[in-house]
Amino acid sequence: MRELSVLIGGQAGDGVNQAGMLVARLLARLGWRVFVDYDYPSLIRGGHNFSLIRAADRPVGVSRARIDWLLALDRATINRHAGRLRDPSRAVFDSDAGASGGLGIPLKAVAKEAGAPAIARNSILAGAFARSTGIAWDVLEKVFRAEVRHALDVNLALARRGYDLAEERERMEPPGGRPLPILTGNEACGLGLAAAGLDAYIAYPMTPSSGILHFMAQTGGNFGVTVIHPESEIAVICMALGFAYAGRRAAVGTSGGGFCLMTEGLSLSGMAEVPVVVVVGQRPGPSTGLPTYTAQTELRFVMSAGQGEFPRLVVAPGDAAEAHAMAAAALGIAWKCQVPAIILTDKAMGEGAYSLDAGPAAVPEPPLLWDGGGRYGRYRITDSGVSPLAFPGDPRATVKANSYEHDEDGITTEAPRVAAAMQEKRLRKSAILAAEARRIGGVGVYGDAAAETAVVCWGSNRWPCAEAGGNLGMRVVHVRVLEPLPVDEIRGALEGARRVICVENNATGQLAALLSARGAAADRTVLRYDGRQFLLEELEERLREAAQ
Repeated sequence: MRELSVLIGGQAGDGVNQAGMLVARLLARLGWRVFVDYDYPSLIRGGHNFSLIRAADRPVGVSRARIDWLLALDRATINRHAGRLRDPSRAVFDSDAGASGGLGIPLKAVAKEAGAPAIARNSILAGAFARSTGIAWDVLEKVFRAEVRHALDVNLALARRGYDLAEERERMEPPGGRPLPILTGNEACGLGLAAAGLDAYIAYPMTPSSGILHFMAQTGGNFGVTVIHPESEIAVICMALGFAYAGRRAAVGTSGGGFCLMTEGLSLSGMAEVPVVVVVGQRPGPSTGLPTYTAQTELRFVMSAGQGEFPRLVVAPGDAAEAHAMAAAALGIAWKCQVPAIILTDKAMGEGAYSLDAGPAAVPEPPLLWDGGGRYGRYRITDSGVSPLAFPGDPRATVKANSYEHDEDGITTEAPRVAAAMQEKRLRKSAILAAEARRIGGVGVYGDAAAETAVVCWGSNRWPCAEAGGNLGMRVVHVRVLEPLPVDEIRGALEGARRVICVENNATGQLAALLSARGAAADRTVLRYDGRQFLLEELEERLREAAQ
């Protein structure tokens, strides 16, 4: 496989993420398939930030430990990451910071000479990288004109200055693929929701799901989506339920701490049978934890959150393409079954950026609507458990939404027989949810499907496991739907395996425990719980050890 990895580093406020995306889009324009990972502390200024860009002639979704190019906006980046370079001469750095080796360019002096702010140094660095790798100036200029929103002329002039100050050290021949757009998992999730007919997106900013709020605030008007930032997560979930009661499809976004505050609203959704989609972006806890890093620690939480018993859908996409498709599916299923649906993401997938080669998301089928005949009962008992919907404003119907136990008309009751019948009605939706899980593909299999060693994973570990396991000749089973868990599909995917290894970003093996309880136990676990995603070489080594 032809590929290269680039690391760009500096302090918060240096525009490291913007520089990383410029380089990623530059490589994507040349036909490379790209994955971008961001590492940053919870600081507005200062601290060490870096972006890892991996480009290859086939799709990728995991970073490597070894890098081919190091682009440094400060000395700390050289000190921290120079040891990762395959070739020390492939460093491009700010010579004003006092580093040595590789290609030094006076970034600060050039920016000051142009009267540009310090953040514009990343444009100089991008220009120097393009020249160093033999990328034509006109390609870089097209990327700048497409991506730079402010002070384009100044940034172009600085990029040209960096281009002229550098020298070609390695010509990267393009792989020849067609250029693809690069989207984060959060952005793809927002587009999937919009494609499924989302009417309102409501959120209180909380890393790592904030990217959806920002993206929808910028683009929601193009899709007719109302975007609201209320005062708290409690207000968020209640407002979304109000939209849904009125017949408008709503989704919310949060992280574990915010979801804690939403659990009573989630229970209201379950009892009142008001559909809502909740995006839960995982990060390490407990409490504030590591707010800008990644984890897979909320699986048990989202599957059991809320008081009482009620069905729900939980999906965990593994990359931007799956986020796009599964977000649309989750919104459609929530309305088809009149249940809450949870999209479980994490920082690695939500903020990671991928080359996206996906067609339109499947348009969900319309929900079951009241035909207007006879007396309307909001909670009419049916064989499927799903009652026909009507909405306030229809003069023919009195539409109830009741958090108390109720009868078919929505009238509060404590009668034992009625309470039992309504509980059974709600739980009958589980059969439809299970069928929907099969329809949308609850399990993906990669690598050697007949290998005796199987790796099981979920969420963002789809790509690390698929590549590492594939390189080692293993089969990889990626679980996309976690509730209702597609046990038969998982067992079928594992049939014949003599050794099963479960890979997770948590300390307790939450999926492994769930599989064990359902009769599909893993023999070993490979866990990482320091807030960072697995790197390819690291995971390969740990899988080798676990397979022995």
